[in-house]
Amino acid sequence: MAVAIIGLVAGLAAWTAGAETWSNAFFIAGVVPVLAALIVEIWQSLRAGKIGLDIVAALSMSAALLVGENLAAAIVALMYAGGQYLERFAEGRARRDMSALLERVPRYAMRHRDGALEEIQIDEIAPGDLLLIRRGDIVPVDGTVAAGTAFLDQSALTGESIPVQLGAGSEAMSGSTNAGESFDLIATRRASESTYAAIVNLVEQAQRSRAPMARIADRYSLVFLAVTVTLACAAWFGSGDAVRAVAVLVVATPCPLILAVPIAWVSGMSRAARTGILIKSGAALETMGRIRSLVIDKTGTLTVGRPEVSQILPTGPVEPSTLLRLAASLDQASPHVVAAAIVADARMRGLALAVPVDVSETPGEGVAGIVGGHRVAVGGRRFVSAAIGKPIARRAGLPAGSLIVHVAIDGDHAGIVVLTDRLRDGTGDLLSRLRDLGVERIVLATGDRADVAKTVAAGLAIDGVRAELTPDQKVLVVLSERKNGPVLMVGDGVNDAPALAAADVGLAMGARGAAASAQAADVVLLVDDLARLYPAVWIAQRARSIALQSVIAGIGLSGLAMIVAALGYLPPVQGAILQEAIDVAVIVNALRVLGGAPAPAATKPYAPA
Repeated sequence: MAVAIIGLVAGLAAWTAGAETWSNAFFIAGVVPVLAALIVEIWQSLRAGKIGLDIVAALSMSAALLVGENLAAAIVALMYAGGQYLERFAEGRARRDMSALLERVPRYAMRHRDGALEEIQIDEIAPGDLLLIRRGDIVPVDGTVAAGTAFLDQSALTGESIPVQLGAGSEAMSGSTNAGESFDLIATRRASESTYAAIVNLVEQAQRSRAPMARIADRYSLVFLAVTVTLACAAWFGSGDAVRAVAVLVVATPCPLILAVPIAWVSGMSRAARTGILIKSGAALETMGRIRSLVIDKTGTLTVGRPEVSQILPTGPVEPSTLLRLAASLDQASPHVVAAAIVADARMRGLALAVPVDVSETPGEGVAGIVGGHRVAVGGRRFVSAAIGKPIARRAGLPAGSLIVHVAIDGDHAGIVVLTDRLRDGTGDLLSRLRDLGVERIVLATGDRADVAKTVAAGLAIDGVRAELTPDQKVLVVLSERKNGPVLMVGDGVNDAPALAAADVGLAMGARGAAASAQAADVVLLVDDLARLYPAVWIAQRARSIALQSVIAGIGLSGLAMIVAALGYLPPVQGAILQEAIDVAVIVNALRVLGGAPAPAATKPYAPA
């Protein structure tokens, strides 16, 4: 590009000074290196069996030099070289957010060993190692907070600007930055198996991807080349003036397909990454902008994927808060996931938990012990019945799929704690607003019982419920929905992986989901927030719309200019200047994908830009 600029500027200076010979020499000197490099690229493409649209640019420069339109050739050379530079600049800007993930990969960690600290490479970290995470350090591996409180900035992974507060025993995601005081982390995975390593691998896949419309441009390059050459020859033979043919070739360089469309896709992928949405390829982005059907999993996708206390129902004079406090105090001694949910709910309510003593646990059944002078038993109906020596009647009228935990105090059945896998907040608004984006059908596909699935779907904008499905049956559901248009499948478990791979676009809940589903999916949510689905589709539709604008406007204007040039009303120099203006306009238009209106939330009104 520097050579083209120098040749053009020097040539114009010499022309202004009246030195026409030197002027032409400078113009030619600025064109020849660009043309030579272009011919080499074309030759390499032809040897690989590809016919690219760069041939049109080479023909226009060569023809302009042959007929003596050296200034036009110099402008085309600058246009082509500048377009290549602008493409690299734009792609570099668009990939900046995804590249930031790769640049932040930690290399070393501080490990406690024999009462001292040692610096080790992260590949040496093994599960169970106790690591010191200092202020400003990046968490190198997945682990749990050993003690105290950790404040972690997860914005690079999730887009959340506010640091999260994690207590002892909480899971810390690798790739987060310690925004608070130093804390100790117990490693639970090796670096190569951690969340951050998986995300980096997905980013690298995304950066190696190629946009579908760029492939379309290559596929139809021969047709475009034939039309251009035919129109140029017709102008030449019809008028007897070779300059008209050169003018046609000069305005025919199809930068809207060569540059603008790939830039729009890469920009869309980058913008999605900034909101915690990793799109692996331009093909996935383009297809997601056309989806008409949504197939969605239940557990861990529509629901939070873990039991939470929904009701506390005493059967005697005990207050609900007392019932929960005693049950949670005893459950502190149990590692069971249900016990952890009860303890977490009690702490969230601000209840003061006592230390249990004389604790005994029957794995999978329940736990018994002394809490504050009361003998307490917590567990299933049979376990608590045996603990108090009397039968307990079944409780009717509870929501389908509920998990019931019985509580006995001092030999009497005191009540039950009901846990459910609750619907994610804002799910109703999310599904309804997806209709605004053109999603015509929404189907719930789950391996859970039919009564549970219907209870979850009640009141939601769901057109069909398919329950008790095996993984291969989920694939059939996805394939059957294709008759309505492109299908987006959303899931998080290993059993969802086949359906994710079968869908036109598979979207995985990557933060808590299984590695198999993230690997099979085309799109991964880096944060456990289903509401990100809405901005993901919105960004895809906006990128596709802007890409099509660039193609239609750019090719349309170029085609009109070719006709005007063929009729003799657009000389080569003016045509070259006009084409450069068109190219810059469509490329700048494609860059609008990076900015404009913020990606809307699923629960707020929006106005597409």
